[in-house]
Amino acid sequence: MGRKKQKQKVVLPPELPPEVPEDEIEVSDEDLEFVNKNRDYAGFVSKLDTQSITRHVNRVADAKENDRSVNVKEDDLEFRYEKQLRKKSLTTDNVQHEVDLVDALPVKTLDGEVYYRKVSTGSNQSKNANVEDENEDVGRDNGVVKLTKAEKRAKQKKLRKEAKKQAKEVTEVEEEVELSSQADVLAEVEKDLTAEETNEQKKHRLAEIGTSMLENPEGNIKNLKEMLQICKDGDRYILDLGLKSLLAVFKDIIPGNRIRLPTEKELAMVVSKDVKKTRFYESTLLTVYKAYLQKLMSLEKVFGFKRVAVRCICTLLDANPRFNFRDSLLTAVIKNISSTDDVIRKHCCDTIKSLFTNEGKHGGEVTVEAVKLIAGLVKDNDCHLHPDSIEVFLSLSFDEDLRKPETSKADNKKVKKKFYKTGRRNMEIKQSSADEKKKSKQEMLSKTREEVKADYMAAAFAQDLNEKRKIQSDTLSSVFETYFRILKHTMHSESEANESITGPFGEHPLLAPCLNGIGKFSHLIDMDFMADLMKYLRKLAGGSDDVKNPSDRVSSRLTVTERLRCCIVAFKVMRNNLDALNVDLQDFFIQLYNLILEYRPGRDQGEVLAEALKIMLCDDRQHDMQRAAAFIKRLASFSLCFGAAESMAALVTLKHLLQKNVKCRDLLENDSGGGSLSGSIAKYQPYASDPNLSGAFATVLWELSVLSKHYHPSVSTMASGISNMANANNQVYVASISPQQAFSDMTLDKEKFTVKTTQKQSNSKRKRGNRAPLPLAAAGGADKEAAVDENVVRTKLSEHFLLVNEMEENERLRRELDRTKLAVQLYKKYKKQRTM
Repeated sequence: MGRKKQKQKVVLPPELPPEVPEDEIEVSDEDLEFVNKNRDYAGFVSKLDTQSITRHVNRVADAKENDRSVNVKEDDLEFRYEKQLRKKSLTTDNVQHEVDLVDALPVKTLDGEVYYRKVSTGSNQSKNANVEDENEDVGRDNGVVKLTKAEKRAKQKKLRKEAKKQAKEVTEVEEEVELSSQADVLAEVEKDLTAEETNEQKKHRLAEIGTSMLENPEGNIKNLKEMLQICKDGDRYILDLGLKSLLAVFKDIIPGNRIRLPTEKELAMVVSKDVKKTRFYESTLLTVYKAYLQKLMSLEKVFGFKRVAVRCICTLLDANPRFNFRDSLLTAVIKNISSTDDVIRKHCCDTIKSLFTNEGKHGGEVTVEAVKLIAGLVKDNDCHLHPDSIEVFLSLSFDEDLRKPETSKADNKKVKKKFYKTGRRNMEIKQSSADEKKKSKQEMLSKTREEVKADYMAAAFAQDLNEKRKIQSDTLSSVFETYFRILKHTMHSESEANESITGPFGEHPLLAPCLNGIGKFSHLIDMDFMADLMKYLRKLAGGSDDVKNPSDRVSSRLTVTERLRCCIVAFKVMRNNLDALNVDLQDFFIQLYNLILEYRPGRDQGEVLAEALKIMLCDDRQHDMQRAAAFIKRLASFSLCFGAAESMAALVTLKHLLQKNVKCRDLLENDSGGGSLSGSIAKYQPYASDPNLSGAFATVLWELSVLSKHYHPSVSTMASGISNMANANNQVYVASISPQQAFSDMTLDKEKFTVKTTQKQSNSKRKRGNRAPLPLAAAGGADKEAAVDENVVRTKLSEHFLLVNEMEENERLRRELDRTKLAVQLYKKYKKQRTM
């Protein structure tokens, strides 16, 4: 009985929530909605083991009824409840749980408690304690009977078996993963090795086929298909190598003429073995060549292979312009002639220039086709192309003799008659002695003619003169059609400036090469188009039909360089067609007079300005006296404002005008009023737009006195020489240097130039704060010249300003540091006061 009494233990039921009357229970709509949506969370109520709960409760009730027999008092029962609560509080304080990351959100039950799904994170030492706590929690929370020791041991054994089983499964899975990863790595390595080996084999095979094709093309023509197949199956490197190998082979074995495949009738005819062999060779070559070109055309659209494909296409077209599929190659080259890629554009432009220069390869047929394709490209793209696409026209060459009419045969007959009349008497005298010689000469002539005829037939066929003339006329018409389209488009875009579209190459990318081309081929322009051409150039240079509204000028958006080019082209056209043109160029002089003031060194091109001064002012042409004086005065003012190169070009032009116009030397006099006596306008107008209305004779060239002290010795020497021109005896002067040459020489000499300064020696000590003496003119041989390099001065000044900037930056940083330190100190004081 004692053992039974010891074994009987009272297991207390779980604490029930306080009883609340049903009237006081309020269920909100949110709770009902939550329960309806989350029935899985509320489903545990239906899954409770009610039988075990009732059995446990009854067991405790029976224990309470038998307390009298077991001598258990109510105080002891209360003590057990308190002990259970104390133990529960200790376990909850010691055990730490982590919230499950998957179900991190809490769940609110119907009783109003918030339930977290937790994961126990105890150490290995506290596992057993956690297991016991869990068993007690199960009995306490879920209302399940506490397990006995035998049940706990069975449960632990079962858990160990499951753990071992899971460990075995994990190790097996890990081993399988390791084996599979090793197999994958080995497979990749083997694949790489096989790919390298196959690539090496393909390289050697390409080399072997290329060598065999160069040795015996007809015997090894079948190998071309294998080379083409290697290009299709290889990787990037093999494809690149195969394309270049095929290019080298085709470049050497392709004939210089077209291949015509035999017709069906010709194939039905019985021919010799050599003919069959030649036909097979030509057909195979043409088939592989066509497939190769198709491959290139497809790769030309791929970004990574575009450069290689375009290079192969350009090389094939340049090497064999007469061969089959020439039109496809030429179309592909012209399509990329305005590419944004500099390498591709350079290849295409060089190929077109080579075709234009070496017309003997194709007889001019490719030239006509290329020019027409470029004209169509300009039309389709609305004149928004790269300038190089039109600049290739400058490589064209035209035979001027083809444009001249043929010499009449009547003139030749007259020459022959004169020859026969003068030599007839001598021929009659020597007729008897020369009969025998004639026979031998005729025989020799007949033989030589036959030989020459045979050589002529064997040689390359020569073009007929009429065919050459037709090719040249077609080329010229396409070129000038393109040029006139560009001029019209420029005028249209300028007149509708708000609607003009700026492409990737600028607003007017083709205007500069167009003007250069017109200037070069102006002597070949038909006279019927001269009036329109001069009209376009006058408007583009800045002329306006409406004088009252100068703001409506067409060239409002053109640069100074482009307007200067229009003036230059107009003078070139006039000079090349001097006999047939009667054009007034006064408007172009007015534009040049105004453009001199609008010129800016960093923005505009000084070479173009120097060329305009040479062509319009310095060439052998007699100028009006008022206009020449106005240009002289403006060029002198221009020389004061800009660099040495621009000043030198302007002074050379000024000196030339003074030498050509002797009356303009009155501007060199220092009398009051200058040369006002010879001028029609009493007062000089420096901002007049018309040089004839400026009144330049009412002033003097005082700028030369300032320029004689210029820092550059060449400019100062030139200015001094011009100042002394009034006392010179020579009245005619031929310029030995042009403005262009002067500008280029001064530009090249700019880097080597050193400024020379002279300082007067003095024994007196400088006072502190006084400035250094200015450079004075040399008064004797005691003066000392000191050469200072501009680059050295520039570097020193830059270092000085950098040092000053660094000092200012350091001061600013120091001020910020002081403010930060002060703020830290104030914060420390505040913290001390607060703690006190």
